[in-house]
Amino acid sequence: MSSLSLAVRDSSTMLRRNLLHARRYPSLTLNLLLTPIALLLLFVYIFGDTMSAGIGGDGADRSEYIAYLVPGLLLMTIGSTTIGTAVSVSNDMTEGIVARFRTMAIHRSSVITGHVIGSVLQSVISVVLVGAVGVAIGFRSTDATALEWIAAFGLLVLFALALTWIAVGMGMVSPNAEAASNNAMPLIFLPLISSTFVPVDAMPGWFQPIAEYQPFTPAIETLRGLLLGTEIGNNGWLAIAWCLGLATLGYFWSKAVYNRDPK
Repeated sequence: MSSLSLAVRDSSTMLRRNLLHARRYPSLTLNLLLTPIALLLLFVYIFGDTMSAGIGGDGADRSEYIAYLVPGLLLMTIGSTTIGTAVSVSNDMTEGIVARFRTMAIHRSSVITGHVIGSVLQSVISVVLVGAVGVAIGFRSTDATALEWIAAFGLLVLFALALTWIAVGMGMVSPNAEAASNNAMPLIFLPLISSTFVPVDAMPGWFQPIAEYQPFTPAIETLRGLLLGTEIGNNGWLAIAWCLGLATLGYFWSKAVYNRDPK
């Protein structure tokens, strides 16, 4: 078999392994998935009328805030899901299975590839579930074209890939699962200080750069524009640049740590 065929075969095996782990131990994934769903229901039904009045400027209309909120929470869902990836990678690195894989005749990168592909698939499934909840409570994307829907899906996959590589690196350098979970907390914290819940220009002036110059805000504004059929300006290019930059950083970081000789 060629090197490429071996890589594909071994990566597929590792992907099945990770998906089986996720199926047999779903509690971590479910706990992380419940966070964006709980925030969605909380902000829509508790704060929805007030927030809609502030954003729309013409009285309370909860549907306007649902349309504003859902795109941000879809990306927050990806951040939440990839925390599970950091924990899973850390478990593999600290419990000895990676050391055993090193002694076996398998493609060296297949272990990481299996984690990355599995995490992206789980992120997409989680986004679909949160999106279904959003539709159930009133989110509609009637102004988006088929091309914009395809672009939105592509952005979600690219964003999931970027955060997954960062999460893999975090998991590899963490001494245990608890540390991996703590190290990956910015993947949940950053959406909270982005344009997920309120526009950036509604924030205090000193805080606006913090919300604006980070990966989540341009990605959220791009996804929001694609799903609602509105202008995205330069946010699309910024979102792609952030995704490619984070994916590249996470890839080389993870590869360097994985290839390091064990102590």
